[in-house]
Amino acid sequence: MPGSLTAPPVLSTPEMHIFEDPTPVTGISILQRSDEEIYLTYEIKRTVAEVREGKWRRIALQFPDEMLPDAPRVYEALQKGLQEISVEKDRIVGALDGSLADGHADGHADMGITPVAPSEEKLFILADTSYGSCCVDEIAAEHVDADVVVHYGRACLSPTARLPVVHVFTSQPLEMGPLLHAFEDTYPDKAKRVILMADVTYSCHVPLVFEALKERGYCNVYATRIVHNPSSPLPNRTVPNSVKEDSSPLIDWQLFHISDPPQSLLLTLSSRVSAIHIYHISTTSLSAKPKALIASTGLALRRRYALLTALSTVSIFGVLINTLSVKNYLHTIEYVKAQILAAGKQSYTFVVGKVNAAKVANFSEVGGWVVIGCWESSLVESKDFWKPVITPFELELALQEDGERVWTGEWRSDFQGILDEPTQRSTTTQVAEDKLSRQGRGRDDAADSDSEPESAPPEFDLRTGRYVSHTRPMLNSENVASRGTTSEHGSQSIQNSLIKRSKGDLAIIGGQVSPGAEYLKSKRTWKGLGSDFEIAYEESGAVVGASIEEGWSGIARGYTSGTGEASSRR
Repeated sequence: MPGSLTAPPVLSTPEMHIFEDPTPVTGISILQRSDEEIYLTYEIKRTVAEVREGKWRRIALQFPDEMLPDAPRVYEALQKGLQEISVEKDRIVGALDGSLADGHADGHADMGITPVAPSEEKLFILADTSYGSCCVDEIAAEHVDADVVVHYGRACLSPTARLPVVHVFTSQPLEMGPLLHAFEDTYPDKAKRVILMADVTYSCHVPLVFEALKERGYCNVYATRIVHNPSSPLPNRTVPNSVKEDSSPLIDWQLFHISDPPQSLLLTLSSRVSAIHIYHISTTSLSAKPKALIASTGLALRRRYALLTALSTVSIFGVLINTLSVKNYLHTIEYVKAQILAAGKQSYTFVVGKVNAAKVANFSEVGGWVVIGCWESSLVESKDFWKPVITPFELELALQEDGERVWTGEWRSDFQGILDEPTQRSTTTQVAEDKLSRQGRGRDDAADSDSEPESAPPEFDLRTGRYVSHTRPMLNSENVASRGTTSEHGSQSIQNSLIKRSKGDLAIIGGQVSPGAEYLKSKRTWKGLGSDFEIAYEESGAVVGASIEEGWSGIARGYTSGTGEASSRR
């Protein structure tokens, strides 16, 4: 691809990107809020009521970076609200104790009433997130043994795996007049089918905007509501009744979105609705006339298609885990690894926390990365990455043959939908599975198994036109691993046999072909500590290298050498 990197980037993060978070900000002002604004914006009353209803005792408060300055005041407001309810309950319990002292103890005992003072709730502020701030950080919450997580700010609303969640979207103010003028300028035809949608921080204004549009004569406007379902035709939103059974008529609708949507949402909806108009909140200034701009996703989709096409000849994929909280992420990892293995390719799993180019560039043997994360963070678009980063949906297209791969313009990022409705496997994947099974059944009878890789059809890189020889190293892995390891009784002794590796064979670890070990053996120039000396085993039998010596030991105030003498170094 033009402009792609030809060498790994510098393995360091510039100062200006140290605290960079891919989650889009909501444009929240950093001005000091009043106590009333704190109570309204962070929904203190509702949060206290839900905590009491859930009977949770250890509550973790998760804030995005731009809201952390308000965290202490929110903490105090919640603590005050919980204490007020506790005082009220203590008063009721005290009155009940008085009635028991007046001789009504027997009656209350028969009713099963046991006055118990409520326990103290403990609040914890999570000052950092393990991954994106849009996801619920169950890992940090479990460090404090939390019973529930209160998540503030915009959220991807992905279902969690372990802990319950209370979402507080921190609703933001919105000027109604400019928005209505922009809507009328965008849709002069009042009979047009329009879906009204907003970011979660502005979703509370959708019913008010809908009522105002009805008064102005719009009769085919549908106001969405928030649901926790990223696999919905409109992710995390309700859909019109006419498209609940079949989502194909959704293409007859246009979408009016309030505030800037994430790029993953735009790519998902680009093939589902006829047009998307975005009302940017920043356009509501007095000097400029407010208007809604049409979203263009053609260039972004073509770029995504070019990335997955570049991975068609990659032999090693890295499965990059970008979440430990989203439900069913483990099933998705196994599904992705099975798809890669069935195509005759190798995969390795990595957990690196927050993803950046410096971390993944350490693994130069990986030709492409598959991100397992929430439906928003799975889309990684950055020119800093040395190798392409794609989603599980894009992986299925990349594993298809060049003659069968058809790009319809559809795009999706939620992996739960891929698990529920898996696409039809390509002929390449089926051929790979058949070949693996044939090798397992007939490796004892096939005397010419060495010729199978040469008989496979050639594969070429569509970008460079070059022939690629090892695009599916795992297709012939069983024959390579079992070559010369069958005993007289036909049993395999791979794990316990020492076999001299013939030239041209792939590296084998634990009886399995390892493309990563082959890359380490043949292409890496530095292979770890102690490898600066050449060691010759097969040529002369002599071991050439540095002798092992016992170094210094002890503590910093006085080290001890290998001979037992104390050192005066400090």
